[in-house]
Amino acid sequence: MDNQKRELSLEQRDKLFNVLKARFLKNMKRHKGLEWDEIKLMLEANPEKIWSLNEMERTGGEPDVIKFDNNTNEYVFVDCSDETPKGRRSICYDREALDSRKEHKPENNAIDMAIEMGIEILTEEQYRKLQEFGKYDAKTSSWVKTPDNIRKLGGAIFCDNRFDTVFVYHNGAESYYASRGFRGLLRV
Repeated sequence: MDNQKRELSLEQRDKLFNVLKARFLKNMKRHKGLEWDEIKLMLEANPEKIWSLNEMERTGGEPDVIKFDNNTNEYVFVDCSDETPKGRRSICYDREALDSRKEHKPENNAIDMAIEMGIEILTEEQYRKLQEFGKYDAKTSSWVKTPDNIRKLGGAIFCDNRFDTVFVYHNGAESYYASRGFRGLLRV
């Protein structure tokens, strides 16, 4: 996709900023000590990141800042929707898994979607950290970055939150379910 399509109009950007600011102010427990105006300045300096945030929002992720990473000097946005984003469900894990299906193929896969959106798929550790801010995926599940040794054997892992506990499961990477998608992370 060319850069021209990866840029929002001023009107789209302002609309997104209004949504992000309202969410930021409503959920201060996720980002104690951070200021919206500083985050907005960082976003304005990175228009391609604004496009990625818009993609997260457009697909139902409800992105919000969860921390400032002092090591990288970046704000970290994560999908904070109660359930895995609706616009990113019914997908298998990666391109290899998608290509391996002979019939009833899903429309897409988590890894390619994340790359196209300019975001990262959450790791298990990041998924667990997200759960500190609320109960996410009580009815759905989310693919998470799968270790190479598991993926080489045809598997992939996903997480959900049931009974106040984060569970990590495995499935064939080619599997897909209406209630499984992925959550993303964006560094700005």
